Order: sequence, then structure tokens, then C-alpha cells
Amino acid sequence: MLEAKEMLVKWEAKDPQTYLLWTTMNGWVYEGFAKTYERMQVDFDKIYYESDTYIIGKDLVVEGLEKGLFAKREDGSIWVDLTADGLDEKLLLRSDGTAVYMTQDMGTAFDRYRDYPNLNGIVYTVGNEQDYHFQVLFLILKKLGYSWAKNCKHLSYGMVDLPSGKMKSREGTVVDADDLMEEIVGKAKDATLDRGHIEGMKPAEIDELCNMIGMGGLKYYLLKVDPKKRMMFNPEESIELNGNTGPFIQYAYARIQSLLRKAEVSEVSTTESFLAEEIDVIKIMNEAPRVVLEAAENLSPAVLANYLYELVKSFNHFYQNVSIFNEEDLALQNRRLVLAKNVGEIIHDFCHLLGISVPEKM
Repeated sequence: MLEAKEMLVKWEAKDPQTYLLWTTMNGWVYEGFAKTYERMQVDFDKIYYESDTYIIGKDLVVEGLEKGLFAKREDGSIWVDLTADGLDEKLLLRSDGTAVYMTQDMGTAFDRYRDYPNLNGIVYTVGNEQDYHFQVLFLILKKLGYSWAKNCKHLSYGMVDLPSGKMKSREGTVVDADDLMEEIVGKAKDATLDRGHIEGMKPAEIDELCNMIGMGGLKYYLLKVDPKKRMMFNPEESIELNGNTGPFIQYAYARIQSLLRKAEVSEVSTTESFLAEEIDVIKIMNEAPRVVLEAAENLSPAVLANYLYELVKSFNHFYQNVSIFNEEDLALQNRRLVLAKNVGEIIHDFCHLLGISVPEKM
């Protein structure tokens, strides 16, 4: 522990040997992160490094000390006393002058608002084990007089369990993201080959489809649950074609694209009465704008995912009970194809919002 503390002091002082070791290790880490994010189709407008923002945080601590908001103890460490606010005392700078997590987060928040002064809020997507940390952070920023602090929000998401139990880093039962993605895509490939329906596809196309199904299943399974709730992730269930799963949604989209490849779609011209199955689908489609707004207001992708499930269930009921190409009235046939086309567009757009790709064939 003493050696680690000494290294931290050297690191903050930019000791050449310590800094070279740190930059080398970081290079390995960031290279690995880049590969993982690329596979997840995740990108960022800007990345803030704690190794930079801690300096800003230390300046804020000094500012708070000068204003009498913080206090220095005999050993030289700096603390904030939040007991009057129902919390406790919190360390902001160690006795050797080095920063802590809170110092870094203070600096990062300040830097973000300095870069984007028109921000209407910051959402911290971090596990619920950090609830207290963010209560303290936001309160400190308010005490420093930053009006934007009231617009900082912690999206406290629940932990993810596996069928084998909770993931525990200290016991070595952590699931590596790359390994998990590889496992799910592998299962998707096995299931796809078993089902068939991939005649004429090249090996590269099959791999792309299986990756789309596997990653779609993984993302959807995690996103369909309210972010605040604890959940059980089941790899086997995530890639099933039936039920509230990503592949169930993807298959409906692929089916619709298959229908649309068989006929030209024109403007709806018939005024013939709608069947109950058609009306049910139209009612759900009409809810799409409201659902997007609700998901945004509640910071919950689950709202989008579960809407998609209800839409696809309704469409499948329509598809199984209402004839399309066997309909002799071409105007009615066209109207039903237009209905399918619109459902497909909503599936595509909502999946895009969820970071899920949809296949043209499946």
C-alpha cells in the first residue's frame, strides 16, 4: 500500500519512469477498449480522462478551501463536512496532496460544462452501488455555487446477475465483455445453422448475420429491463426467436422486407373498412411518438424495447390472420403492404435508437 501511495505521488509529479509505465499500460487498455466498443457499435463525441480532470478538481478543492466550504486537517488532508445535510465527512485531497475519485469527478463535471455551456444536464450512467458517491458529488458542486449542479442526474442502474450467481470481482467471477459477446454470437451462429434458411448466403454474410443476431439479442435482453432494476441475464434466452427477445424483433423486420421485395407499394387508395387486426396494429403504431418521448423523459430504453415487442406481436397476429398476396382486391393488398412497410420503418428506427442492427434477410 505504501509503495502504491508513493507511485501515485510520483505519477502526479510526472516522474519520467512512473509516467512511462503508466502511459504504456494505458495504451494497452485503451487499445482493448477501442476493439470492444467497435464491436458493440459504441462511440463517443468526446472522452474525458480522469488523468487530466483531476487537476481541475484539485483547483476546485483549493477554491472551496479559500471560501471556507472545506477544511484542512492537521495531517494536511482536505475534507468537506456534509453532516448537516444528512451525509458524512468526505475526503477531497489526501495528506500527501494527491487526488481521490471525488476530486476527479468534480473536475470532470466542471470541464464538461465549460466545454458545453448550453448543456441542459449530465446523466451519469453508473451502477446503484455508487448512489452515495453521486449524492456527495452533486451536493459539493452546489455548495461551490455552480447552478448547473441541479441538472446533474445519476441514472442508478441495477446489477446484472448470471444464472450461476452474482458477478463478484474479488472472487474472480467477473464476465469479460469480449468473452460474453463471443459466446452469444457463437450461440447465435449454432442456432442459425440449425434452423437453416441461409441458402445462397456466403460465409462472410452468414458471419455478419450471426453477429447481428447475437449482438442484437445481447443488447435487447439488457435494455428491455428497467435500468433501475436488478436483472438476471440468460445467454440462452437472449437469442431465442420467440418471446420478448432481440431476434424476435429482428425476424419480424426481415419478414417484412421479404414481403416488400415481392411487390411494389403505392399510395393507399382504398376506403374499405379496416379489419380488427389492422386496427390493432395501427393503434400501436400511433403510439410511437409518445413512446419515444416517454423513454427520453424517464431515461429508460426499456420503454422502447417493450413497445417494439407489443408492436411485433400485434403485427404477427395480423400477418397470420389476414391475407396479403392472396387478396384479390389489389387496393386492399397494397394497403396491407403499406401497413407492413410502416411497421418495418418503426422497427428499424426504434432498433437504431437501441443500438441494434436489423437484417434484411434472416
